[in-house]
Amino acid sequence: MAWLRRLYLRLEEAVKSLFLRSVIFEEFGLRYIGPIDGHNFRNLLDALQLARRSDEPILLHVSTQKGRGYHLAEKAPADWHGTAAFDCDSGRPLSGGGQPKYSDVFGCTLMRLAEKDRRIVAITAAMTSGTGLTEFAKRFPDRFFDVGISEEHAVIFAAGLAAEGHLPFLAIYSTFSQRVVDYIIHDVCLQNLPVVFCLDRAGIVGDDGPTHHGIFDIPLLRVIPNLVIAQPADEAELSDLLHAAIGWGKPAVIRYPRGCGPGVALRPEPRELAPGTAEIIAPGTTVQIWALGDMLPMAHAAAAMIREAGHSAGVVNARFIKPLDERLLREQGRTARVLV
Repeated sequence: MAWLRRLYLRLEEAVKSLFLRSVIFEEFGLRYIGPIDGHNFRNLLDALQLARRSDEPILLHVSTQKGRGYHLAEKAPADWHGTAAFDCDSGRPLSGGGQPKYSDVFGCTLMRLAEKDRRIVAITAAMTSGTGLTEFAKRFPDRFFDVGISEEHAVIFAAGLAAEGHLPFLAIYSTFSQRVVDYIIHDVCLQNLPVVFCLDRAGIVGDDGPTHHGIFDIPLLRVIPNLVIAQPADEAELSDLLHAAIGWGKPAVIRYPRGCGPGVALRPEPRELAPGTAEIIAPGTTVQIWALGDMLPMAHAAAAMIREAGHSAGVVNARFIKPLDERLLREQGRTARVLV
């Protein structure tokens, strides 16, 4: 019966070409097969075997349903893009409920800023829900742009908007920023355009897996001219940085981790944070520990151990990766025996 299925696929292709004339893919020299039901294993296997035997390039179009087999995921596929442990009957997560994630704080803050400033637009590359922009898209449909899975276009589009007087906030996962380094350099930073890159999932991402670890953005981006790079210590500081970035008038990266922060409430009025301004969290003299974002709790724990050993240890929230607070660094470098 396998030969009958192969015959069917060939007939389907022939009929399609009669009615559609030249399928767009074939205009590019690609033989097109599909769409194939990706949940029908026998048909899919036949199509793959046919493609393997072909002596010309083939585009195999396979159609699948996200979440197939689990009714809750079938109804709301975007909500199930990446999940932690959950209750199978209700679909509710087993932990982390109630406390807002960094993505939620970003989305809520940007909506609040957009209400006051009509220049603000939000851009994402097919990650509306994941980056916390679902409500923004509903509230400001004319100032929200999902460009699909095309981070390169998102950056160039943001640059064009900025050149015309808008204030683009581009929400993108840190791991996907690797695709757009060239565009950030040439289309944004060399022109010193005020595009704010909001890098979600910075650092180790847990359940999202190794392909989503946001561990390369710092070494890739910190060498680029005109670019400010910051990382908040908590939810309130993320809101502060988003507000402050509007006044910087230059390219900026604000990176923050996946999931929830320490649970710090947002301030009624955000602080004005100038680029390159660190904050002394705990005073000390002998050892000075500078830390970023979610590494601050570890810095506090290390400082406590040093104090127990009889030495004076201070903790600094570096806040900015670029530029560094050179004034404070020089000041502490003259007195401290160790800078970490």
